[in-house]
Parts: sequence; C-alpha cells; structure tokens
Amino acid sequence: MRLYFCMTTITAVSSRMDQPKVNQLLGPALKSLYDIEVYLRKSTLEAELRELVKLRVSQINRCAYCIVYHRRDALKLGVTERKIHLLNAWQEASEYSDRERAALAWAEAVTLISVHHLPDEVYAEAVRVFSEQELVDLNLAVMSINSWNRFSIAFRYEPERE
Repeated sequence: MRLYFCMTTITAVSSRMDQPKVNQLLGPALKSLYDIEVYLRKSTLEAELRELVKLRVSQINRCAYCIVYHRRDALKLGVTERKIHLLNAWQEASEYSDRERAALAWAEAVTLISVHHLPDEVYAEAVRVFSEQELVDLNLAVMSINSWNRFSIAFRYEPERE
C-alpha cells in the first residue's frame, strides 16, 4: 500500500517573523548554534566540503534563504559555479572527489533519515574516506544546517537579493 501526501502550495511568500526577532527570542540558544559553526571551522573538514554539504542539505529541505546564503559562501571559497550548479545531480557529475561524494551521500542520508534510515553502504563509504572524528564532525555539520534550515523555512526568512 502506498501513501501519498498532499503538498500545500504557498503562493504568497511573506515573512512570518523577522530574523532579528527570531534571533532575539532564541537568546542564549543562538550562541550555541553559532558555537557549533565555530567548532566546525576548526575541524579538519575542508571549508569547501562544509559549504557543499550545507548547500546540498538546503536544496533537499528547499530552504531558499540558505541556498542563496551558502551559494555565495561557496563561491567566496573558490567552489566553481559549475560544481554548484551540478550539486543536485552530484551522483552523475565527475566534478566531485571521493571525499565530497561520501560527504554528500552522508548529508542526504542523515537529512532524509526518516525515509530510509542510514544505508550501510553510505556508512561504509564514509568510514573509508573520513576519520572517526571527521565523521562525527560531518554529522554535526549536517545536523547544524538542518537546524538553520528549519528556522529559515518555518519563519520564511527572505533570501538576499544579489
């Protein structure tokens, strides 16, 4: 038996609560979220890889605000426009290293964990290319961007104009 869920179409996109107001209400919890980002910048995970993961997770979650934000950050780090454009089809593109492929597969599996849990083959590839510490840090990066996406989507943060 298949279950189909109806998708609600949102036609008028307007902010539900301004980002500064959400940040104010988060109080000390906001610092904790930023502390995770500070920690991850000190990890051995490459900055470009972290941005690709953030961008891919934001694509999966359909977070417009974060897609614009992390595309800009990826470009600043030297990630090519082509690599960014092909991110939705990374499995079919030769631009990505084994490490990036393992990170993207991990990010997708963790983000969609309620759909299929985490496949053994995704774990096996991740432990082949990442140390134990890096894998824990990668998981933290995925958890973090999923948290940011949920704030941005829930309160409809407006993406920056370029």
